[in-house]
Amino acid sequence: MHALSKTKSWLILFLFALVLAPASRAQGKPVFFHEDFSSLDNWKPFFFPNIKKHSVYSLEKDGEHNVLKAESRASASAIVYKDAFNVYDYPKVRWRWKVSNVYTRGGTGSKAGDDYPMRVYIMFEYDPAKAGALEKMKFGFGKRLYGEYPPQSSLNYVWANREQPESIVDSPYTDRSKMILLEKGARSAGVWREEEIDIVADYLKAFGTKPPARARIAIMNDSDNTGESSVSFMEYIEVFR
Repeated sequence: MHALSKTKSWLILFLFALVLAPASRAQGKPVFFHEDFSSLDNWKPFFFPNIKKHSVYSLEKDGEHNVLKAESRASASAIVYKDAFNVYDYPKVRWRWKVSNVYTRGGTGSKAGDDYPMRVYIMFEYDPAKAGALEKMKFGFGKRLYGEYPPQSSLNYVWANREQPESIVDSPYTDRSKMILLEKGARSAGVWREEEIDIVADYLKAFGTKPPARARIAIMNDSDNTGESSVSFMEYIEVFR
């Protein structure tokens, strides 16, 4: 389980970039995309090598609304939006989500507890023009090895498993990924919660510098480390200015 967890951590920052189509250009509109989950045509599944049990993403009705249903049973996989976007053109994201439960063995900052009933990832593209010599060497090696640059960094918005005072913490695997705890613990389990975030402002708080311009977005429910189960939902997600 521990080896699989390490694989998942690296790939969540790296292999997303290798399997996705080229980014589309910003259209100059106030909303980059609004997903109401009437279909999953705009999302690509992502499966981690060496993790055989995959989370399941499907669509169902909740009253008059379509919703994304994310089911995890000692599993891990994600869905990734098909296009990248410029975070300075479209710095804000909002969504509505609900979790059935949190993980009793899940814990922020712990590799063994690095599972969440729902995550929204913002993954930033590496820009060699703005990198120092050491960083160019490191990312250049990655490009020679895999044919693409790995993501420069990520913001990981999570529904945390426990109540805790911190709102931004380091990933237990890499300082290039920051965990932002939007919801904490089980007190709101079973209740729809609205979120709205500012990518640029959050990146500045988390990393102390401005983010790279280009990013991608992904959604995940994972439980491969804890071995637990959960069912979570998202009614919509929107990237806008």
